[in-house]
Amino acid sequence: MDKLHNLLTPITGAEKIGFIDTSKQSFYISAMAIAFNPIFWNVVAQTGNYAQHYSHIHCFTLVEEQTNAGNHSSEYRTHFLTRTFGSPKLGCYFLAITIFSLGIFRDYLYTEALDEQPFYPPLHMPTTGITLLGIGNLLVLSSMYALGVTGTYLGDYFGILMDEPVTGFPFNVTGAPMYWGSTCSFLGTALYKGRAAGVVLSAVVFFMYLVALQFEDPFTAQIYAKRDKERAIQIREGKKKA
Repeated sequence: MDKLHNLLTPITGAEKIGFIDTSKQSFYISAMAIAFNPIFWNVVAQTGNYAQHYSHIHCFTLVEEQTNAGNHSSEYRTHFLTRTFGSPKLGCYFLAITIFSLGIFRDYLYTEALDEQPFYPPLHMPTTGITLLGIGNLLVLSSMYALGVTGTYLGDYFGILMDEPVTGFPFNVTGAPMYWGSTCSFLGTALYKGRAAGVVLSAVVFFMYLVALQFEDPFTAQIYAKRDKERAIQIREGKKKA
């Protein structure tokens, strides 16, 4: 009956009214897909074939630099993707395509899940939803523009580190523009469609990103503290030789 109702909705204009339909498998599949992405890149960073990463949430101007941080993660030790694709940049581009594709698939599953959920009138806020979508996309796209491909997609896995801080927009608004921009987009879609299930799934997005930051920020700080320490040593040694 639900499938028949969904098929007739475009014709009759009548949507099923309700809060959350917990019987829909798509709801749980979407939640798992949302949880998977940050788990994927953090697990890979710690135990996989890639190096420790400089998360796409951070704000530095790109410069290629091979460091001696390899004692802490695998790509620096094994250079698995670098060897496979012939260069650090090509390996990073492959990872970028992987993460981007997973994101597209996650968004597709989210949209499909919302379409199977009942319409909840109190949460139908199309103007607010469009505003959040605009803010979310602005934060995500502007941060990608500021960081570039390797800065956005974990270039430090491959020894491609950042040198100068980016202090302009959107990093003068939030330190994690891609994470919070993505969260805004999820919530905006839920409010535009008037789906309570979408608000719940948006909360899952927020929680997963919040947890990811607890791992990523200290890990990233360790990478760059080590790099800065090595630079200071090189400068001191250079002065002694001079």
